[in-house]
Amino acid sequence: MPSRVFGVSFGSQRAALAAAVLALPLALGGCAEEPAAPVPFKPVPAERIVKPGYTQRGEGLVAVDVRRERTRNVIVKFRDAPVYIDGEQVTDLMDGEHVTFYLTPGVHRIGVTTQFDPVVELRFAVDPRYTNRASVTFDKDHRIGIRRVAQ
Repeated sequence: MPSRVFGVSFGSQRAALAAAVLALPLALGGCAEEPAAPVPFKPVPAERIVKPGYTQRGEGLVAVDVRRERTRNVIVKFRDAPVYIDGEQVTDLMDGEHVTFYLTPGVHRIGVTTQFDPVVELRFAVDPRYTNRASVTFDKDHRIGIRRVAQ
């Protein structure tokens, strides 16, 4: 006579357990790269600005906003991302922060990195006629990237 617990045979219990084990990674995997809920970006604290000249307004300078997009991915959420302007480190960005640089019109290099990534640079044409915004994100392999975005 087959054994039964709670009126269900062990064969049925094993089948249900196997189905649950197979479904769990699919359920969790679908949530892995989901963006965080939209909330306002926080400015980088002044004490983390290494080269303050790039963050001060001035005659003839154009505002360039660099934002680090929020993520729920804990693998990259707590990594700092140093930011470079024309090869000089200016600050670092944490999850959900932004910094505004004031640059002369023309082409500049904006670079980002982490302790695990080489510096990734974006040739950024600064023009007072356009929105000057860049977005720092991480890809599915947890590698940092930067791109120009519209407002």
